Amino acid sequence: MTVNDTEERGKKCGKKLVPPDCPQKDTSEADGQAELSAPGSYNRQYQDRLFKAIFGREEHKHWLLSLYNALNGSSYTGPSAIEINTIEGIIYVTMKNDISFLIDSQLNLYEQQSSYNPNMPLRGLMYFAELYQKLLTRQDRDLFTTATVKIPTPNFVVFYNGSRRMPGVTKLRLSDAFEVPPETAGDFEWTATMLNINSGYNKTLFQKCKPLYHYSCYVDRVKKNVRSGMTKEKAVSEAVNFAIQNDFLDGYFKLQKAEVLNMSLTEFDQEAYDRHRFNEGKEVGIAEGIEKGLAEGRRDNALQNARNFKYKNIPVDIIAECTGLTIEQVNAL
Repeated sequence: MTVNDTEERGKKCGKKLVPPDCPQKDTSEADGQAELSAPGSYNRQYQDRLFKAIFGREEHKHWLLSLYNALNGSSYTGPSAIEINTIEGIIYVTMKNDISFLIDSQLNLYEQQSSYNPNMPLRGLMYFAELYQKLLTRQDRDLFTTATVKIPTPNFVVFYNGSRRMPGVTKLRLSDAFEVPPETAGDFEWTATMLNINSGYNKTLFQKCKPLYHYSCYVDRVKKNVRSGMTKEKAVSEAVNFAIQNDFLDGYFKLQKAEVLNMSLTEFDQEAYDRHRFNEGKEVGIAEGIEKGLAEGRRDNALQNARNFKYKNIPVDIIAECTGLTIEQVNAL
């Protein structure tokens, strides 16, 4: 997979596809949207729901095929070549919003992530194991035969649009999680390819896949609105109107406006927002306003935040800086 990440930033684009910077035409706010939230707060989990709605539904397989072709340099034209086999509700893996599908003897798993997660290879391994089990059961294949049981080639791609600065392409490897690395990690390797789909990255991919470009532009617009101080309702409503005026996804935002608004707003939860904001460390400014010498009354909160950070495998030095605790205190938790 090859993606070009070297083009100059700052090009304007309207309906014409000129990645990666999104159109900047102003749009009016949607009428009747109540101001129910504090400015500047949003939960990025809503992106998972929208990503799946765009690329993971049977009626949108032509968009999924466009994405697959862009990633693999293929030129399939018939959406019927894709068999979507997403597994719903795998609680123990917490990957309920993924998209998995078969095409040309390849088993693909696509997931959108708004927070960096180094555990994606392990999660993918567990998810693929479930997919293969279902596939082999359906085909009534016998794993105890003396003949090799052929299986579709796995391919795991993570589409990242979080706030933490990441390169255009990152190869996440299961071997990095081994407590005792084998002499040859490749003997036990499993990978996930993480593509940064924030504005300014992987422009060639956006040029080849217009649906992904439009999705990225919409998400970027919501983020910019929130950073400007809009409430969550206004941020989403303006971004939806913006997408409608620019005819994103061939009118999908206009035809499904109520659904898009619902998908984007139902995931706004202040507690979840705070958790994700902390998980992304300094990149989203969680250290802002926190003094190194915490008052005694705030100590319990700092300790709890540090525990949450450690649970999410945030580096100890970043935890210490963001909470005001010492490295020794963090290590002792």
